[in-house]
Amino acid sequence: MNSDTGRYLMIVGGAVVVIGLVIYFFHDKLHWIGHLPGDIRIEKENFRFYFPITTMILVSVIVTVVLGIIRRFL
Repeated sequence: MNSDTGRYLMIVGGAVVVIGLVIYFFHDKLHWIGHLPGDIRIEKENFRFYFPITTMILVSVIVTVVLGIIRRFL
């Protein structure tokens, strides 16, 4: 391992901490996550199926944009 690996691990750890703090303090404001149009939800008496496809696409786009911005500055 070299110093770049340590730096990347620190960046990822910092990002996890920031995401955790946002979820902890703003969980009541983020109730729309997972309930977007296009998310598949089937609920019956003894069965629940949930596939948040629209939410996953949105998160993927946001992560791609953020990583692109980070790469541009590093």
